[in-house]
Amino acid sequence: MSSRLFSPIELSGLALTNRVVVAPMCQYSANEGTMNDWHLAHLGQFAMTGAGLIIIEATGVEALGRITHGCCGLYSDENESAMKRVIDFCKSVGDSKIGIQLGHAGRKASTERPWEGGNALSKNAWQTYGPSSIPFTEGWHTPEALDSAGLDRVKQNFIQAAKRAVRMGIDAIELHGAHGYLLHQFLSPISNKRTDQYGGALENRLRYPLEIFDAVKAVVPSDMPILVRVSATDWVDGGWDIDQTIEFAKALDAAGCASIHVSSGGNSLAQKIDIGYGYQTDLAKRVRDQVTMPVIAVGMITDPFQAETILRTGQADMVALAREFLRDPHWTWRAAKALRSSSSVPNQYGRAVTFS
Repeated sequence: MSSRLFSPIELSGLALTNRVVVAPMCQYSANEGTMNDWHLAHLGQFAMTGAGLIIIEATGVEALGRITHGCCGLYSDENESAMKRVIDFCKSVGDSKIGIQLGHAGRKASTERPWEGGNALSKNAWQTYGPSSIPFTEGWHTPEALDSAGLDRVKQNFIQAAKRAVRMGIDAIELHGAHGYLLHQFLSPISNKRTDQYGGALENRLRYPLEIFDAVKAVVPSDMPILVRVSATDWVDGGWDIDQTIEFAKALDAAGCASIHVSSGGNSLAQKIDIGYGYQTDLAKRVRDQVTMPVIAVGMITDPFQAETILRTGQADMVALAREFLRDPHWTWRAAKALRSSSSVPNQYGRAVTFS
């Protein structure tokens, strides 16, 4: 029986050789938003093993939108040039398609790197922005509520970053609407207390993220896939939940979204998550039952047979792994061998990698 995980799939015409996705993983190692050799080595190792799609880590569309001082950005010529070098290298060593996650941290910007504590910066901090002037948690910066000029500034920066991504030769763009960052902040009633057309009723809270999606889609080639990553629930009573996510997914589907990447949480420290292997796949399944676009499942997917089962049972169309790729950069090869399939192997590694 052929492997579902290693069967091809298309996203808006972009052909992927398999359904393995390397999820975006922040490395907090850029300088003024600019990638370096760390990123080339980090992403290049995944590209060599032939994952269908590799998504570059959360990339700020403006300097103010970075999570930390070490986060990648795509708002300057220097950012663009350095990232293009990494993308070109990845494409030279394998057949993976390369996507980029464009986002804005909103009220969760201006923080320390995780190994420095991960709290709001006390030195060299910058003004944060959000849908409302509500800090993420006690002791964090109070964001400035985006006015009409601020909303337009952020939208234009998404547009400019998308244009840069196209120039770099990127294959797909994922908009970051998850984990408590700006677009998620607009969606969730926990962080969005606006009284204008962008707040209150669900239709209004969906408006700005959908405007960003439409604006980006309008400036990239018609056949370039635009994906959206979402948190399907805040895991907090009265917050963003799966039913609202389904309505958002339907709206994205109608707008021409190529795929929805279903994660969860990140918008409140009050979240209560029952974490375990595949703990978010039921959320992906709920969304998949309501849309026509392919759905990506993510969250403690570690074993090849687990990944295969998720696809065969109709919980999702693709699976994304993050920390498991940090533990085993050659996971795609291991999975291919376990599932009696194959993946691309550079000639230099051919003597060591077999799938029989």
